[in-house]
Amino acid sequence: MRKQIVAGNWKMNNDLAQTETLITALKSHKNTSNAEVMIAPTATNLWQAYNSLKNSNIEVVAQNMHFAENGAYTGEISANMLKSIGINTVILGHSERREYFNETDELLAKKVDAALAKGMNVIFCFGEELADRKAGNQEKVVESQIKNALFHLEGSAFRNIILAYEPVWAIGTGETASPDQAQEMHAFIRKTLADKYGSDIAESVSILYGGSVKPNNAEEIFSKTDVDGGLIGGASLNAEDFFAIVNAF
Repeated sequence: MRKQIVAGNWKMNNDLAQTETLITALKSHKNTSNAEVMIAPTATNLWQAYNSLKNSNIEVVAQNMHFAENGAYTGEISANMLKSIGINTVILGHSERREYFNETDELLAKKVDAALAKGMNVIFCFGEELADRKAGNQEKVVESQIKNALFHLEGSAFRNIILAYEPVWAIGTGETASPDQAQEMHAFIRKTLADKYGSDIAESVSILYGGSVKPNNAEEIFSKTDVDGGLIGGASLNAEDFFAIVNAF
């Protein structure tokens, strides 16, 4: 059975004191669902967050990493560095990394390989922009992003991969794909996997929806057959809202 997962991407928010305050608030809430819960604080606070949550059921994950093990990459963080502080999962391919830092499918393939080689889990993000959606090219764009970055892998690698569909036009805009639009794309993604790797692997991979999920729409979105959870942005910065989404399952 596929895992249900709700992951909070804090992006470039919260200094150390704010991180500690939010974690304290998170620990005061009860997970009444079967969903696994993850949070991704900024890199400077990963160690503190891990220590604060290591005896809880909330996993701390990283927002990004470099493909190299070490070297002259000023400001970057390697898989080994993340693992050395207890971090075993990393978000890769977020639309903001693609847009603002020019991350290509080819670069992301190298990052995915590096993470998997170190035994890490990957939350791999992809999705179309508004122009793609308006032109009816959303499936073509999503298929290309998945194939270019992931389809060189053996099927067994997908035991360590979570997919996250992000319609870029619905991130931070207040716009949300309708539950039916989300289901339609998630079903397409699962079929794309099945065509390459077979239905057993396709049915085992969790596919998260990431696009302005809120407490008032999470239950309907999560009720869809191929939606296995959410990658949550803004709402993850409020403990009450975040756990309302978690408990929407």
